[in-house]
Amino acid sequence: MSAPADPRAEVSAVVSDVVTTILPGVRPEEVTGDKHLKDLGADSVDRVEIISMLIDRFRLAEPMSSFSALPDLDAVVDLLMRGRRY
Repeated sequence: MSAPADPRAEVSAVVSDVVTTILPGVRPEEVTGDKHLKDLGADSVDRVEIISMLIDRFRLAEPMSSFSALPDLDAVVDLLMRGRRY
């Protein structure tokens, strides 16, 4: 039986997948923890779509407003990790 995967890496991979789906001009390697969605070219509509998709993918009961003041994608991952159901 293989060792369990790194949960943080799994969440980060989902964030990268969602970001590159909504922003197809962004390469996965550009989606790093120190960046804000604005740094990747996401406008306000893109950001709402990304956060909505993340909330849906992780089945969170988190309000969208919880994401508004997060400084970067590392903070987004932290919030998703806290709300994630295992």
